[in-house]
Amino acid sequence: MTWDVLSMIGTIAFAVSGAIVAMEEEYDIFGVYILGIVTAFGGGAIRNLLIGVPVSALWDQGVFFQIAILSITAVFLFPNNLLKHWQKWGNLFDAIGLSAFAIQGAIYAVKMNLPLSAVIVAAVLTGIGGGIIRDLLARRKPMVLRAEIYALWAILIALSIGLKITATPWQLYTLFILVTVLRVLSYTYDWKLPIRKLGSN
Repeated sequence: MTWDVLSMIGTIAFAVSGAIVAMEEEYDIFGVYILGIVTAFGGGAIRNLLIGVPVSALWDQGVFFQIAILSITAVFLFPNNLLKHWQKWGNLFDAIGLSAFAIQGAIYAVKMNLPLSAVIVAAVLTGIGGGIIRDLLARRKPMVLRAEIYALWAILIALSIGLKITATPWQLYTLFILVTVLRVLSYTYDWKLPIRKLGSN
């Protein structure tokens, strides 16, 4: 049940996030659907490739594809005057998707009895993979490659689940809320990881 709920939350959040980015870049309706779908399912596809699950397993998620399509359609049909207010919520949807999918990826790896390193890879790739593909297709610098704290939250999730610190449904939902809030705080208050610039002063 927890898996399905988190999958649904992540699918809706990332599908909406991808659709909003596509409309910000003035893509046509085909581009909006493509970017929304890729954002929602790209991370899972990359994860499956790296931990040995057939990519074709994605096609078993028919219900989630329908949910993604409906979410993208709702955003596309949203009135422009209201959508302008929704655009500023793009980061929030991205934070929700990151948390939900990172937890989903970590659970996936733990159920396969993979080592902690694989749990971290699965959580990070599931949580940020779709966003990276979205940003690249939208010709934006991927958020995870900036100094802004992003992938670190997925690693935190992986450690918590991989080390069995969180395991029960209520613990997982608490972790989801906590990481979503931390991600929102990190972009609201511009928390950054250390960077080192090369070049003349």
